[in-house]
Amino acid sequence: MADLFLVRHGETEWSRSGRHTGLTDVPLTEQGRQEARRLVPMIRSHRIGAAFVSPSQRARETAELIGLTDVRVDADLHEWDYGAYEGVTTVEIHRERPGWFLFTDGVEAGPPDHPGESPKEVGERADRVLAKVDAALANTEGCVVLVAHGHFLRVLTARRLGLPPADGALFQLATGTVCRLSTEHGRPVIAAWNVRPGS
Repeated sequence: MADLFLVRHGETEWSRSGRHTGLTDVPLTEQGRQEARRLVPMIRSHRIGAAFVSPSQRARETAELIGLTDVRVDADLHEWDYGAYEGVTTVEIHRERPGWFLFTDGVEAGPPDHPGESPKEVGERADRVLAKVDAALANTEGCVVLVAHGHFLRVLTARRLGLPPADGALFQLATGTVCRLSTEHGRPVIAAWNVRPGS
């Protein structure tokens, strides 16, 4: 079976300042665009059979800048819905909840248009994406690429490896990076993680 490539979008003003950016549609910075362009050789060196992208402009622009064509926008690839923590930094949250940890505690409820998601709900969404990935891998000779967001892709990786959603905490993921999930002896493995050109 071919590999699954995960691309985290390039830098935004909110990712640079540490603000939780779920459904807020924040654009890439110029640094974020440069991060995306640097990934082009890494993506072009593989045969891409299918590509899926989050609906957010930061993910769609990243996909465009790295040269992906015939990309399918998939709403299930959106970032964690942070509810009341949208736009808030971890430092700010810790002033009210000193021991808070996203991957185990989830978020406080937000307004009706973004009420927030629990780790379990994000894991279920990741499982839906992985079912689509497996269908695409079964029907193409190339790799599958997902262009999405840091926390969501970390949970998706945990689920791909058979781990609970909270174990996404184990996989640090920077902006403008590529990861490769593969198989060894029929079992899912991480073949490359958090890779930037030249690193």
